[in-house]
Amino acid sequence: MTDSLKTLYKEKVVPQLIEQFQYENPHQVPKLVKVTINRGLGEAAQNAKALESSINEVAIITGQRPVVTRAKKAIAGFKLRKGMPVGIMVTLRSDRMYAFLNRFINLSLPRIRDFRGISPKSFDGRGNYTLGVREQLIFPEVQYDSIDQIRGMDISIITTANTDEEGRALLKALGMPFRDN
Repeated sequence: MTDSLKTLYKEKVVPQLIEQFQYENPHQVPKLVKVTINRGLGEAAQNAKALESSINEVAIITGQRPVVTRAKKAIAGFKLRKGMPVGIMVTLRSDRMYAFLNRFINLSLPRIRDFRGISPKSFDGRGNYTLGVREQLIFPEVQYDSIDQIRGMDISIITTANTDEEGRALLKALGMPFRDN
């Protein structure tokens, strides 16, 4: 794919959004800041293998090694002590972010079973979008034989948009398949 998401943004999306929202300055156009991928692992506290396999999976999917997030305080009901691993996360910026989003929009999302588009309601009020993925098998990088358990992840797309409407227009112009409801 020679026409990457970054060139699409610069050549087509920026002029389209300037026209749509009547921006006076090209720097007012919302842009992508970062993409964070987060996976909570409740069982990682007892199972070190689950943590290791999750780290490897997310590293294969994103091209970057994730950081292990640890419990901030002890919760006896969950058999959790302070400092135990509870999840992993990756923050992607610039070229890696564009490469990941390109693969996610064009390869992974269409592989979801009964896919009719993603919900347009998952914006946070400031133009940032978060969606949950139920299984890691939608990513073409993950081999079915290599996984030990199906786990989901949360993907947050952080933009400089001021409103949800601007954020939605930016992501739609980049090819995000939103549902119509």
